[in-house]
Amino acid sequence: MKYSRVYFAGAGGIGMAALERYFRHCGLDVAGYDRTPSKLTDSLAEEGIAISFSDSMDAIPPQFRDPSDTLVVYTPAVPESNIPLSYFRREGFNVVKRAAALGMITRGSKAICFAGTHGKTTTSSMCAHILHCGPTGCNAFLGGILRNYGSNLLLSATSPYSVVEADEFDRSFHQLRPYIAVITATDPDHLDIYGTEEAYLESFAHFTELISPDGFLLLHTGLKLVPRPAEGVRVFTYSRDSGDYHAENVRSGGGTIHFDFVYPGGRIDGIELGVPVDINIENAVAALAACHLAGELHPQSAAEAVASYMGAERRFQFYLKENLPGGHVVIDDYAHHPAELARSIESVRALYPGHRLTVAFQPHLYSRTRDFADEFADALSKADEVILTDLYPAREEPIPGVSSQIIFDKIKCSEKTLISKEDFVDTVKNRNFEILLAAGAGDLSLSLPRLVQELNPRL
Repeated sequence: MKYSRVYFAGAGGIGMAALERYFRHCGLDVAGYDRTPSKLTDSLAEEGIAISFSDSMDAIPPQFRDPSDTLVVYTPAVPESNIPLSYFRREGFNVVKRAAALGMITRGSKAICFAGTHGKTTTSSMCAHILHCGPTGCNAFLGGILRNYGSNLLLSATSPYSVVEADEFDRSFHQLRPYIAVITATDPDHLDIYGTEEAYLESFAHFTELISPDGFLLLHTGLKLVPRPAEGVRVFTYSRDSGDYHAENVRSGGGTIHFDFVYPGGRIDGIELGVPVDINIENAVAALAACHLAGELHPQSAAEAVASYMGAERRFQFYLKENLPGGHVVIDDYAHHPAELARSIESVRALYPGHRLTVAFQPHLYSRTRDFADEFADALSKADEVILTDLYPAREEPIPGVSSQIIFDKIKCSEKTLISKEDFVDTVKNRNFEILLAAGAGDLSLSLPRLVQELNPRL
């Protein structure tokens, strides 16, 4: 890399923080701007990364004002009117999005890139943990905090591999150059960006064209996608029950799940899931398959890694796990697409058969709520009780006529409640629930520690 310094506009985002730490690890000088301080920016400052919360020119360190040795990385969350960003553009700096900076890293490594509507955070973090526990290690840039390490970044000074969560939003994954590309799902999403399912699938097809000719493509079975990998790219399939890579002899009970992993030319028997939910069987198959394609599947360390994997924060994370009947179980899951939500509900049902399931769901984005109201309602109707909160808008302005109400009216189960987020804790604690699944990509999870404390003050 020709630059000795990197300046980040929007430095407090979790994905940006991983890049800041990586470039710092590589010996580059790193600084940045963000609107407000947070626990994350405090940690970055303690690590020697200078972050300003003022958008004045004076806040740009003098050594970061030379376009010949300073790369500028920004997130679209920073407005075009931002003074530092405007200065860098005006003065001819190389100003790139986070995805392009990540693309620079993938070009210089053997990148294992996990893409898909859902499942990419868990599969990528599982793969990173397996490699990290093996002899070769990896660098990893993940979309969630991996609970084993308290970080979304893993570093290795010697490994040729980088594990990357490849985000399709805004076509960001088109900046990457995979050695191994894994596609977990292509259920249409982000239709505010793509417009149609056909355009969404075309974006994934183009992603497959970016795989290096000596690389690999690993596809979940049954996808609508018609891939277009270059000549020389070898294509394999996976799923829980079929494909070149799959699971056999699944055994569950007593709060554990074991299975045998089958791959071309061999198998690993008796793998135990560290996070024992049904959906993680398939996630583990994808992660193990990617390691096998990389030539880094070491049976003993791989099995130990899957068993010790603690999960990413907000991906089927247990906040409370008391004995049933009589106690409470509280689970947080990031599921924010209807197919993902349905799988999450099915996984809880399989883990706790015969017990009453309450699902609290916070819709995420006006456009997604508008586009998939029927599908969300169908998924939520699989619960015994639904508590629906007001919509989390994230980056979007309101769309007339779109609110949580359009999902609520279509939910078929008889016990359903529509509340404001502020009333969530008081509503739930007064219900005689057994299992609560709190789902969505918004901020409902911030209420779960208080709920758990009120349910069980001893914790």
